[in-house]
Amino acid sequence: MESDVTRAKAQLRIETWLSQGIRWLGPYLILILVPSGVVLLTTPHPGRGFWIEFGVGLGFAGLIMLCLQFVLTARFSRVAAIYGQDAMLQFHRQMGIVAAIFILLHPALLLIVEPAFLAFLDPRAGLPRALALTFVLIALSLLIIPSLWRQRLGIPYEWWRLSHGVLAFMVVVIGIVHTIQVGHYTAEWWKQAFWVGLAALTLLLLLYVRVFRPLVMLRHPYRVAEVRRERGNSWTLTLEPEGHAGMKFRAGQYAWLTLGHLPFSLQQHPFSFSSSALSPHRLEFTIKELGDFTRTIGQVPPGSRAYLEGPFGTFNIDIETSGETVFIAGGIGITPIMSMLRTLRDRSDKRPLVLIYAVNHLADALFREELAELKQHLNLRLIYVIAYPEEGWDGERGFITDEMLKRHLPSPEHGACEYFICGPEPMMNIVERALVNRGIPLHHIHAERFDIGAAAETGLRQKQIRGLAIGLGLAMTGVVALFALLRHL
Repeated sequence: MESDVTRAKAQLRIETWLSQGIRWLGPYLILILVPSGVVLLTTPHPGRGFWIEFGVGLGFAGLIMLCLQFVLTARFSRVAAIYGQDAMLQFHRQMGIVAAIFILLHPALLLIVEPAFLAFLDPRAGLPRALALTFVLIALSLLIIPSLWRQRLGIPYEWWRLSHGVLAFMVVVIGIVHTIQVGHYTAEWWKQAFWVGLAALTLLLLLYVRVFRPLVMLRHPYRVAEVRRERGNSWTLTLEPEGHAGMKFRAGQYAWLTLGHLPFSLQQHPFSFSSSALSPHRLEFTIKELGDFTRTIGQVPPGSRAYLEGPFGTFNIDIETSGETVFIAGGIGITPIMSMLRTLRDRSDKRPLVLIYAVNHLADALFREELAELKQHLNLRLIYVIAYPEEGWDGERGFITDEMLKRHLPSPEHGACEYFICGPEPMMNIVERALVNRGIPLHHIHAERFDIGAAAETGLRQKQIRGLAIGLGLAMTGVVALFALLRHL
């Protein structure tokens, strides 16, 4: 019996991986292979040996991948609704590493096979070209290393984001100019026009994010109506629209917030809505004092101007379920879940709900009084897990564990329950593994990780995306090798 359950779980993981793979890799491979194939396979020149053609093919593929990075970060709402903006940012990070590896392997293979290619980096043979290509090699390191270890290196998010976009665009432009100047595969005018158009597209995407979208936001300003102190060094920022109807969102989603007279500021940060989705005219964000920006959130004067971009995220309550809806929150992770509970209250929704809320101290539990009130309006079972309880506490204590979850989670036989998890990464990892071990399908587990840009995320979906990126990199390597073999024959 146990072996049957194990096989069923393995089959479910395989089916999930395949469905995700087709959905992600299919469009991405087409966007890379079609232009690469048109440019590379239509050249009339004879092949120059397998390894040289292999290195050249990796360079072309890596350059197109880098151009597609601008699409992944452009925040197109229709695309984000399909894949999820947080998942797209994870995919962006992983594919950025793959693209950098491809581009760096391009000169490495050429120099190993034919040292004469070193002339491209020799300032005596051409100073501008040597400086530009050397800059690319340095810029790739500056793109990858801070992205992986930005917090450890102490780099402010705003300056990293600005330098990241500028460096990536410069690498694309230099790579395209280099491709056209070499001319082995781009002698025809239409091929040169293709690469120039690709450079123009990346510039347009950069302008779309940095100029066009802020201009749209400029027409929909908000006013800070209230700044309210909450428990646990947190604050609730209440925004009201000025001259428009506000923002419609789904409970559990987030938006990018900019404070100031203009929306062009580098200080743009994502925060989950904590208010009800039925109140688009009065939006609330509950923010904990953690970083440089959030540390001063309580000092924002009422009446200040604010701008929002969104909504984003697939973490929302609008899912039909035949079983209970289970929320598992830790610390500030209660924020999007509070938006869901308030929305369900305003809808008079009586579905069975379970909330497991973990905090260090009961005094730090956000919305404690309101949660007690919500129990009178919702079919809600509330369980606090206190890490450091005071004397006399008779509830759950310590941290969320597999054994503790078994005492409170509904049995898998009680219907297709939906699980919403948000909180510190260690807690989320424990909960996700526990749910999967209980046989809960991954598509019934919805996790919201606040550090959506972290490349080292260890959640189940993040591991899936990393696996997809590795699979895509291997697939592209095989396609480039096949191209090189055909050119060599």
